[in-house]
Amino acid sequence: MRERDRQAAFLLLDDKGMEGCLLFVVADSIYSGSRGAEILTDTMERMRRHLIAMHECPGIGRALLSLIVQSGRLEEANEIREREWEDMGLKPHQVQSLLDGFRPERIEMRRRQREKGEMSVVTAFDAEYPPLLLETKDHPWVLYYRGRYELASRPSVAVVGTRVATAYGRHASEMLSAECAGCGLTVVSGMASGIDTSAHWGALEQPGGTIAVLATPVNKPYPYENKELYRKIGESGLLLSETPPDAVLKPYMFLERNRIIAGLALGTVVVEAAKGSGAFRTADRALAYGRDVFVVPGQITSPRSHEIMKWLRDGAKPVIDAEDIWGEYVSQLTELTSLPMSDLLSKSGTTPSPNLSADEASIYELLLDRPRSIDELSASSGMTFGLLHSVLLSLLIKRRIHQEPGFVYSVL
Repeated sequence: MRERDRQAAFLLLDDKGMEGCLLFVVADSIYSGSRGAEILTDTMERMRRHLIAMHECPGIGRALLSLIVQSGRLEEANEIREREWEDMGLKPHQVQSLLDGFRPERIEMRRRQREKGEMSVVTAFDAEYPPLLLETKDHPWVLYYRGRYELASRPSVAVVGTRVATAYGRHASEMLSAECAGCGLTVVSGMASGIDTSAHWGALEQPGGTIAVLATPVNKPYPYENKELYRKIGESGLLLSETPPDAVLKPYMFLERNRIIAGLALGTVVVEAAKGSGAFRTADRALAYGRDVFVVPGQITSPRSHEIMKWLRDGAKPVIDAEDIWGEYVSQLTELTSLPMSDLLSKSGTTPSPNLSADEASIYELLLDRPRSIDELSASSGMTFGLLHSVLLSLLIKRRIHQEPGFVYSVL
C-alpha cells in the first residue's frame, strides 16, 4: 500500500472521526478486482488484530489507541521499534507494554483466554459494530460480548438510575422497561443494583430484550448479587464490555461504561438519580451526543429526583407511561417488525413481575409499596403462614426480594 494513500485516508479521520477511518477501505484506489479485494481484506484483518492486541495491553487506553490509528501506522504497529514509539510520545512503561503485547505467544494466550471465557470481540473496523455507538466521537475501539449480539444494532433506549432506589423507582423502572421491550425496543442498562437491575428484569423476556453494559470484563458478573441476572442476560440478552479480560476493576471504568450506555441508545430514561451520580452523567452524555433524554417524575423534595427534574425545563421529555418513550420511535419499530404498533402492544403481554406465580406476584405487589414485616404480609395477603413462608422463600431464591433484620422484606 502506498504511504501517500494511507496518509490521505487517515487525514479524513481528523475531520470525520470513524467515518474517515472507514473510508480508508474505499479510498485506496491502487487495487482492483478480486486480488484488490483480497489485499484490502488482509490489510483490515491485520489492523483489526493489532487494535485488539494493543487494547489488551496494560496502560494503553482509548486516547492512545486513537493517536496510533490517526498516525496511519496501525497496519505495521507490530513492527514499530522502541525508539519510534517513544518519538510518538509514549512513556517507557507503555512502550514495554506494547512490545510485550505483540509477542505471538502473548496474542495466542489472549485468544485462548477469550475463548475460555466464552466471549467474542468486535472492533470499530468491523461492519457489525453498533451503528449508533460508532457515531459518537469517544466510542470504544474494541468491545467484548456474550449473548445475542444482534441486539446491539436494534433500536434501543437506556434506562438508568440510582443504586439506592425507592420502591416507586424500582417499580417504575421495571414496568417501563417491560412495556418498551414489549414493543420491540431493546433496553440498555448497566446491571448495577437498584434501577438498572429492575430495568433488566422487566425487559429480559420481552421481544426487545436487554443489553447489560458492564464495567468489568464480560466474563465477570458485577455486582455479585446479580449473578443470576447476569446468567440470564447472557443466555437470552446481551452482555457487553469495553474492559479486556482479567483487567483489574477501577472506579473510572464505571464512568467509561456510562458513555457506552448512552451511545448505544436512541434515548436515555432517567429514573431517580442524584446530581453527580453515574446515571446523571449518563444522561449528560446522551445530551452531548444529541440523543433524547426522558425523565420519570418523582418527589420534588427528594435528592434522587429534584436535580433530574430540572432537565424538564431544558427540553427533556417527561414520562407518564411507556408510550411517552416508545411513541418517539414508532417508525423504527414498525420498520423493524413490519407490524403496526397496535399489534406490537397486543403481543407484548407486559407485566411488572414476569416469571412469578399468582401468589408470588401478590406478595411482590405488596412489597413494591413499602417494606413489610412477615406479620403485615400475612394480614394483608390472607395467606396461611406456611404458604406465605413458601412464597417468600421462592421470591428470595428468584432474587426479587431480600430479607432485612426483624423478618422485614423489601423488593430488590
